[in-house]
Amino acid sequence: MRIKSRFRNLHSSLLSRYLLIIIAALLLIPVVVPLTIGMYSLFNGMTREQPPEKYKQYDNINALENTWHKEAKELLGKPPEFINERLRALSSTYSLAVMFWVDGEGQTRLLLESVDPKLWQQNERYSVPSQWTAAEAISFMKKSNNLEPLSIVAFLGDQAEAGEGFMVMQIPAAVKDQTSVDGFSSWFTIVMLVLFTGFIIVSLLFFIQIRKRLLRLETAMVFTGEAGLPRSIVPGKSDEIGRLETAFNTMVTELAASRGREAEEEGLRKRLVADLSHDLRTPLTVIRSHLHVLGKEALTPRGQESLKLMDERIDSLSGLIDNLLSYNLLSSGRMTLNLERKDVLRLLRECAAAWYPLWEKEGFQIEMDLEAEPLYWTVDESWFRRILDNLFQNIVRHARSGLYVSVKLEVIDDQRLIVISDHGRGLGSGSESKGAGLGLSIVDLLMKRMKLEWKVDSTRQGTSIVILSPSDGILNET
Repeated sequence: MRIKSRFRNLHSSLLSRYLLIIIAALLLIPVVVPLTIGMYSLFNGMTREQPPEKYKQYDNINALENTWHKEAKELLGKPPEFINERLRALSSTYSLAVMFWVDGEGQTRLLLESVDPKLWQQNERYSVPSQWTAAEAISFMKKSNNLEPLSIVAFLGDQAEAGEGFMVMQIPAAVKDQTSVDGFSSWFTIVMLVLFTGFIIVSLLFFIQIRKRLLRLETAMVFTGEAGLPRSIVPGKSDEIGRLETAFNTMVTELAASRGREAEEEGLRKRLVADLSHDLRTPLTVIRSHLHVLGKEALTPRGQESLKLMDERIDSLSGLIDNLLSYNLLSSGRMTLNLERKDVLRLLRECAAAWYPLWEKEGFQIEMDLEAEPLYWTVDESWFRRILDNLFQNIVRHARSGLYVSVKLEVIDDQRLIVISDHGRGLGSGSESKGAGLGLSIVDLLMKRMKLEWKVDSTRQGTSIVILSPSDGILNET
C-alpha cells in the first residue's frame, strides 16, 4: 500500500512530468530522425513521378564512377583508335552523357555529344578546347567540383603518373536531379523546426502553469479577509504545489480556530477583570472607612505607623484596580479619545507642578527645563495627563533610591523631544513597589492611540524616557 502511494505521488509530481518532457526531447534525434526519413521516403515514393526508364542507369553515381575508373584502367597503353572505339561503345550505352578524352600531350582526341541536347541547360555547357593548357585543366576541375553537370574524371590507366591523359563522362543535371531525393533537406528542416517549437511551447506551458498557481497562492497569502486572515483556496492537482495549497488551507483553518479561541479567552479575561475590579472596590471602600475611624482612636505610635502603611497599600491596590479597568477599556478599543491640538508643554508643567510637593517631600532633586515656545501635538488632554501621571508615579515608586527627577525639553536633529529621566536602579531591577507593569502598558497603548512615539533607555544608573511626535515638524509650522 505504501509503495502504491509513493508511486502515485511520483506519477503526479512536477519532477516526473518535467523529466518526461526532457526524455521526450532527448528522443527527438534517435527516434524522430529515422522516422522522418522513413515517412518522407514513403510519402515521396507515393507522390513522386517515376523517372523515365532510360534514366535508371544513372541512378547509382558510385557504380558509374567505379565503371568509368575500371574502363580507364583497362585502356592503359592502348592506341588512340582502340580508345576511341571503346568510348563510342560506352557512349552508346550511356547515350545521355557527354564523353571525351585527352591524350598525354593535352590534345582532345574524341568528343561524343549527348543524343538529347535538350537535357542540357545553357549554363551547363562550356566548350571543350582542342588543345589543353594547365590553366584550362585546372579551371575544368574547379567547375567539375560544383557537380553542375556531374563530371566523372579518370586518368588513362587509372594512374596520373602514367602520363597518357584522361577521360571524362558528364551527366546533365536534369538526369541527375531525377534520380536524387527532391527536397529532403527542406522537409527535414521543417519537421525538426516543428518539433523543436513544440518542445519550447510545452515547456513554456508547463512553467506558466506552475507560475500561475504560485501567484494564486501568493495572492491568497497577501490579501486577507474581513477577519484579517488569509482566504482558503481551491486545491489544484495533487502534486507538490497541490499539497502546498492543502497545507495552506489547513493552516488558515487552524489559524481561524486559534483566533476564535483567542477572542473567546480575551472576552473572558476582560469580563473577569471588570467583575473583579467591581467586586474589590466595595470591600476596599469599607476597609478604608474603618481605618479612618480607627485612626481617630488613641493608638500607640507603632499602631499609627501600621494604619499609615495599610492606608498606603490600600491606595496602591486602588490604583492597580484603576489601571486594570483602564487597560481593559483601552485594549478592547471601547475607549474613545478626544484628540485635539494642545500645547503639551503646558500640560507637562501642570502635571509636574501637581507632583512637585510629593517629590520635595520624598527628598528628590528636581530639574525642570520647559521654558520654550509652545509645542503643539494632537492628543487627548485627559489621557495625556494620565500618561504623565503614570510615568511620574513610576519614578516615585521605583526610582526612590536615586532621589532625582528631570523633566526637560530637548532638540535633536530639529526634532523637539520631551525627556523624563531619573537616577534609579532601572526598570529591570526589583523594588518593594514593583507591580505587573500595567502602568507602562497603559502608557504604550495610549501612545499608539495618539500616534506618539516613546523610547525607554534604562540602565542600573537610571532611566530616560523620550516622548516625540512624528508629525511634530508639520504641526508646528507657522
